[in-house]
Amino acid sequence: MSDYANKKAVITGGTHGMGLAIAQALLKGGAEVLVTGRNEKNIEAAKAELGPAAHVVRSDAGSLSDIDALAKTVEEKLGRIDHVFINAGTAVLEPFEFVTEESFDRQFNVNTKGAFFAAQRLAPLIQEGGSIVFTSSVADTGGTPAMSVYSGSKAALFSFTQVIAAELLPRKIRVNAVSPGFIDTPSMGIPGLSDEEKAGFHTLGDTLTPMKRHGSSEEVARAALYLAVDATFTTGSKLPVDGGLGQGVQYPS
Repeated sequence: MSDYANKKAVITGGTHGMGLAIAQALLKGGAEVLVTGRNEKNIEAAKAELGPAAHVVRSDAGSLSDIDALAKTVEEKLGRIDHVFINAGTAVLEPFEFVTEESFDRQFNVNTKGAFFAAQRLAPLIQEGGSIVFTSSVADTGGTPAMSVYSGSKAALFSFTQVIAAELLPRKIRVNAVSPGFIDTPSMGIPGLSDEEKAGFHTLGDTLTPMKRHGSSEEVARAALYLAVDATFTTGSKLPVDGGLGQGVQYPS
């Protein structure tokens, strides 16, 4: 389905990368969208990219006061909504023994606590038959070195997905998760990497992924939109978009 006319959607972390691709697809189909971001440069770029049909709002996904303010803004600008994409996330690559309380708290505040309360605060605004889609990660299972905190913060999202799906059944709201692998985005999912580090991370991703390439933001967007709109008999599920990385697929030798 590509016709989203008269639909209203909220995308947290929607000013760049996968979230921006979701917003672009929705706008192209005729939807009204509200996207959030924290980085001022990304916010201004998203305003120019998405145009007047989109509401671009500064909101820290790890701040409960910002999340409360976001719910009020959504109600004022959109009223009742159809789809919510909890996409905002952050990662820090650091071995277990070097994890600090600061980096631990930031990742859990954004990826876990913020995601939960964004869904909680926005759920009352979702119309019957609407949906929530969380963005998890291929790292939410298995054991990826230097990603202990990130992995744990994302693993919680699938538990949220299943329980919230059960609790929102009476309102006919479906709740699912999309689980990306290595995806080409401006930050590669890890803010603060140098160009050299990004290049090395990209090479690693191509090597590890059975399909021997990175995915695109648009491929993740299509999967998220499928769960949000077309998967009308699916709830409490997780859809991998990882080139086979988390599925045990082996590249032929």
